[in-house]
Amino acid sequence: MAKYLAQIIVMGAQVVGRAFARALRQEYAASQAAAEARGRAGQQSAAASSLTGMTLQEAQQILNIATLTPEELQKNYEHLFKVNDKEVGGSFYLQSKVVRAKERLDEELSIQTQDSKPKPPPEQKQQTPET
Repeated sequence: MAKYLAQIIVMGAQVVGRAFARALRQEYAASQAAAEARGRAGQQSAAASSLTGMTLQEAQQILNIATLTPEELQKNYEHLFKVNDKEVGGSFYLQSKVVRAKERLDEELSIQTQDSKPKPPPEQKQQTPET
């Protein structure tokens, strides 16, 4: 009886192990496909985050921006910059955070603008008739 019970446990562990390995392979393939889909824009955005020291989400929270539009960005930036001016009792630290957030979002806007431009078709060689 104990022998059969041990066999059942071993077979069950093998089934669970294979299912786990298959799920892990599928998840790895899905993450690779997602990373490939993000492509260049994702790499540029990550580079901008590392250069400015601020993530896109953090910059949006600082400037209170839900959708990234140049008009809303400029309006919120000007307001928060003036409110945090040291001469009117504001904080230089907060004002600098507002400036860094605007720089990060400006960089993101330029990345999005580059990606939305239509790419020119590759040049095709003109075939000249041979004589």
